[in-house]
Order: sequence, then structure tokens, then C-alpha cells
Amino acid sequence: MISVFPWFWAVILLLVLALLSSSFRIFREYERGVIFNLGRFWKVKGPGLVLIIPGIQQVVRVDLRTVVLEVPSQDVISRDNVSVKVNAVVYLRVIDAEKAVIEVVDYLDATSQLAQTMLRSVLGKHQLDEMLAERETLNLDIQQALDAQTGSWGIKVSNVEIKQVDLTESMIRAIARQAEAERERRAKVIHAEGELQASEKLFQAAKVLAQEPQAILLRYLETLTVIGADKNTTVVFPLPMDLVAPLLKRIAPSND
Repeated sequence: MISVFPWFWAVILLLVLALLSSSFRIFREYERGVIFNLGRFWKVKGPGLVLIIPGIQQVVRVDLRTVVLEVPSQDVISRDNVSVKVNAVVYLRVIDAEKAVIEVVDYLDATSQLAQTMLRSVLGKHQLDEMLAERETLNLDIQQALDAQTGSWGIKVSNVEIKQVDLTESMIRAIARQAEAERERRAKVIHAEGELQASEKLFQAAKVLAQEPQAILLRYLETLTVIGADKNTTVVFPLPMDLVAPLLKRIAPSND
């Protein structure tokens, strides 16, 4: 009987040490502990060393760092009835550890499912051109819609980024044809504007030349000089009668 007591006290000592070791929790700077007293919420503690009562208090560890959540590719139908596949990433973090534990079972999974729904809902209100050209605006719209829903869970959605918008082959060809038509339209408009400016300048030049008829003759002579410099064998250059007539009048009296 005497030999049993040392073993008994050794077991008791081990149980006490195990109980004491399980009573301490160490939380890092980015961690918080949500403590429950017999199943009822008590308080949030941390960071640092936290003492709990084993068997009476339970602790749920919550990470406060920003989490990058990837949203799987979603089939989205735009407002102009174009089917595309869109994927995105969501940046979120816990700002209220109590709500993140009590209000939702798994806040990461819940936010992921909500992000998929919001992605289809928000992008479906916009046309394809807006999805391709106005991503910053769409990112902000999705982020605000998500943040409004996750606030009650103690989750802050800080940013949403649309990663890629995948189009079908037929839609890619249609966009290419549209871009080509747009380039041709711009080229024609630029050409027409150039013709208009040239005609305006010619009109102004004609008004200046009309004020002095001799200037027209000088212009014709200059043109002849330019043509003669090209080493052409035959040059046909018509002269208007209003330029030739003054010369004929001067020549006529001398023949008499």
C-alpha cells in the first residue's frame, strides 16, 4: 500500500501541470482570442499571454491579417446580352473578431459565395464595353456591394480586382471587325476635315489673287518653272484668255 502513494501523487502532479499548461494561450500581434464562458460569449482578448479556465472557458483564435480570396470564374451575361467568363480576387480582413465568430459559421466561405453572386449581379448591369474599359469603376461597385453585406459579419472588404474577362472566339472576331470599322471611320473623317481645310485655304488664296490679276500670271509662270525642272519632253499648259487678252492688246498696235 505504501508504494502506491508515490505513483498517485506523480499522476496528480502531471494532471496539474497539464491543466496549467492548457490554461495559457499566447496570441501574436495579428491574432485575437474570442473567449466563451460555458458557451456564452465573454470577451475578446489578445495579443500576448491570456489565461483561461480549462473546461469552463473555450477560445476561438481569429487572424486579423488581410486575406486574398480568389473568386472562381463566373459566367456573366452583360446588359447587351454578351456571355463572358469573369474571375476576380477579393481582399478582406476581420475587423470585429466577435462578429466573425458568432454571426457566421465560416466567414471565408460565406464571403466567397457572396462575391460570386455579387460579381454576376453587378457586371450583369453593364455592357461589354464597360467591362473592358471601365474596370476601376466596376471594381469599386463590387467592393461597395460586398462591404455592405459583410459588415454585419465583422468583415471589411478593402478591395476587389477583376483579373480577366474571357470572350468567345466569335465575339473576339466581332470586336476586331468593329475596331477596324472604327479606324476606317476615323480615317475618312480626318481626310474630309483635311479636304475642308484645304478648300478654305484655296478660297482665301483665290480671293487674294483676284485683287491683283498680274499675280495670277506670276503664279502660272512659277508653275511652268516647276514643271520644266522635271525634264519632261512635252508640256501642255493651258492659259486662260483673261491672262492672254492684255498681252494681245499690247501687241496689236505695234503690228499696225
